[in-house]
Parts: sequence; C-alpha cells; structure tokens
Amino acid sequence: MTMGPFLPAGHTIRMTRQEDLSIVHAIECCSQEHSWSLAHFEAEYNNPVSTIDLYLVDREIAGFICTWLVAGEMQIQNLATAVAYRRCGIAAHLMEHVLARSRNKGLQSTWLEVRVSNLPAIALYRRYGFEQHARRANYYHDGEDALVMYLPEEASE
Repeated sequence: MTMGPFLPAGHTIRMTRQEDLSIVHAIECCSQEHSWSLAHFEAEYNNPVSTIDLYLVDREIAGFICTWLVAGEMQIQNLATAVAYRRCGIAAHLMEHVLARSRNKGLQSTWLEVRVSNLPAIALYRRYGFEQHARRANYYHDGEDALVMYLPEEASE
C-alpha cells in the first residue's frame, strides 16, 4: 500500500484483492462502452505479470490501473476512474505510482494503446511524456483506431 506524501489525506493506493474485482469491473463498465468482462479482470488478477492497482478515497475504490511489467517493459492495459472522482487527479496519481514502482524494478520503456477519440486520456499520457509511436487501424471491436503511445525510461525520470 502506498501512503506517500504525494497523496491527499485519506487517499491510498493498494493492489487489488479478489473481492475488489466486481467493483473494478463496475468502474470499467461506466468508463468504456466496450468494457472488459469480469472474467477478463479475473484473468488479469491471476496473471503473474499483471498488477491491478486501486486508488482509494476514504476506503472507497475511486479508480484503477492494470499494468504488465515484463523484461523492463511496462504495458498499461487499462486505466479508469469512477464517475464521481473524475477530474480529481486520480489517474495522474496512479500513473505516477506505477511508473515509480516499475522504475524500481528496472523499467526501460512503457507502452499503451488508446482510442483516438479518448482525448482526455491522450492529454494525460502526453503530460507524462508519451509520444505517438503508431496508429492501429480498426484496433477496437467497433472499428475505432488506436494510438500506440510510447514512453522511453529516460522520459519518465
């Protein structure tokens, strides 16, 4: 659990527990039109390279980030904030947390895919130094393109 000075009082970040998955899934369903299934979250929870971190406000789950860290490369799989907590900096705190933790484990680069229409997410990632690496046509089930964004380790320090 993280309770560093960068978090406001009453706010914490911790790893997901099995019993949290239904709430994480509910946040996802309110955030994405084509959301992950509960089974997908269960698979991520059981995946040894995957971590789902939660952001809590007074013990209430306000957001999550799902990442993989393999051979120095972090892949951001999913990031969402509960509707009531959007625009409060929760996604930024989660990004800072996973970048710091991964640097301590030998992070060399970070990758993600994001819908081209998700302008708030793209702005957040650019704020952290992510750059567009490629565009994947028809990447999502509904045919929307994805931007592949990349953050080299030297940019995340």
